[in-house]
Amino acid sequence: MLAPTGGTITLETVLRFVDIATDALAGAREEIDALNVFPVPDGDTGTNMFLTVSAARDAIREATGGDPGADLASGLAAMSRGALLGARGNSGVILSQMLGAIAGRMTRAGAEERNAVVVAEALREATDASYAAVGEPVEGTMLTVAAAATAAALEVAGRPDARARDVFTAAAGAAREALARTPEQLPALRDAGVVDAGGRGVSVILDAAETVLTGRRPTPVTVPARGHTIPVPVPADDLTPGGPAYEVMYLLDADDDRIPALRESLAGLGDSLVVVGGEGLWNVHVHVDDVGAAVEAGIEAGRPHRVRVTHFAEQVAAGRRTPERTGRRIVAVAAGPGLEALFGEAGAEVVAGGPGRRPSTQQILDAILATGAGEVVVLPNDGDSVRVARIAAQTAEHDAGVRTAVIPTEAQVQGLAALAVHEPGRSFDQDVLEMTATARHARHGAVTIAARQAITMAGPCEPGDVLGVVAGDFAVVGDDLRAVAVDVLERLLAGGGELVTIVRGAAEQEGLADHCAAYVEERHPHVDVVLYDGGQERYPLLVAVE
Repeated sequence: MLAPTGGTITLETVLRFVDIATDALAGAREEIDALNVFPVPDGDTGTNMFLTVSAARDAIREATGGDPGADLASGLAAMSRGALLGARGNSGVILSQMLGAIAGRMTRAGAEERNAVVVAEALREATDASYAAVGEPVEGTMLTVAAAATAAALEVAGRPDARARDVFTAAAGAAREALARTPEQLPALRDAGVVDAGGRGVSVILDAAETVLTGRRPTPVTVPARGHTIPVPVPADDLTPGGPAYEVMYLLDADDDRIPALRESLAGLGDSLVVVGGEGLWNVHVHVDDVGAAVEAGIEAGRPHRVRVTHFAEQVAAGRRTPERTGRRIVAVAAGPGLEALFGEAGAEVVAGGPGRRPSTQQILDAILATGAGEVVVLPNDGDSVRVARIAAQTAEHDAGVRTAVIPTEAQVQGLAALAVHEPGRSFDQDVLEMTATARHARHGAVTIAARQAITMAGPCEPGDVLGVVAGDFAVVGDDLRAVAVDVLERLLAGGGELVTIVRGAAEQEGLADHCAAYVEERHPHVDVVLYDGGQERYPLLVAVE
């Protein structure tokens, strides 16, 4: 992720890359899942790689606030850690190690180094790290595809006039060519007539990098040249004969010097062993028959947590039946303890979040699944959380068959308005339509304090200035909380209204919420006022007019 025409490594391009890569994997996920026949035909490689990159994207955006001017090193460190913590499955764990290695090399880039050399060496370190992480590397897999991409990248980077875009174009092209050859290297792929699923995921990611730097969208490779169609996952009773029955994964807090012994212990228990991480935090993945022994090996090395065990046969069978889920529930992102209580009392499954602390895709996905409902409506209640909510909704539909709709609420008060008209007795489509219309008709605003110097739609602001927000834009700059709040109210009420909702923040000053409520009652006596304690950070006042 470098500037397309030279220059230095930029956070802006990294942010674009993680967004495009996440979207690309979301689009290719089902296809990659269907390609998944090695090492176990459990049909989840695409989902695992998608969730791993999504976790990396969530982490870097949370750490930087999506600000291209934020610290690059901190953002890359967050991306690496997010991938490690969010890695799922064999392919996801390997991918997290690759992303971590790339982030590490880019962080070490010197001002005088050529971008082409930095990115080529980043790919080399990623490939080396992936091979080192796997207990018994197998050719014809994502490792092979990564190695081919690295070789092409290093060759191009050796040219004195090479740019980062040239390196990624060569790497992505070599990956596609190597992917097409994977059936020649693995009998399981040849027999099924498919290319390697993990390799396809690597190719999708490199294609995303090429798109970021060149604007081109390469033609993907999904099947061998002889024209086989993508198969459905192999039935449960066709899982590898004599192979391990369980996938065991956990995060491990352990000193680095304990890992060689752990790898040796786990290698004797099963296969598909991958242990990645460093500096006291590790992600462990292995296929075994003895789940207890795999976990005990982790206990001997350190402290395992977030232990996840998957029975392969049950996983495949589960993917072919519709879960018995009933009813309709709401999942709402709440920005403070008072708002959490409000949404919870209304019957919603609540996810803590809001401006500056956006929830991850996994948190929203967990909340959707925790409802036990067959139909779920998600209220993200924050502009930056809408994309995350949509990814979680897609995953819930794909993995669990939960019919899920995301209403793109960009403010807490819009979510409250939508929830107020929720009616489970209506059809799902009609309920979503009514909630969406109500949210859109709720004009919303807020009051906050400027944290840094900036240029807004209302003019320049300095740290400590009071900012009035209308419909998500900074519309007022002032030095008096009450004056700015009243200005916001009048702008929202200019189009008429019957109800004003005021939500008091955690750091409310000068009796701001009570003053605003009294102001509306005096100046607009025909308008009803509702006042809530929201407890949200950063915004001493949230307002909606319906």
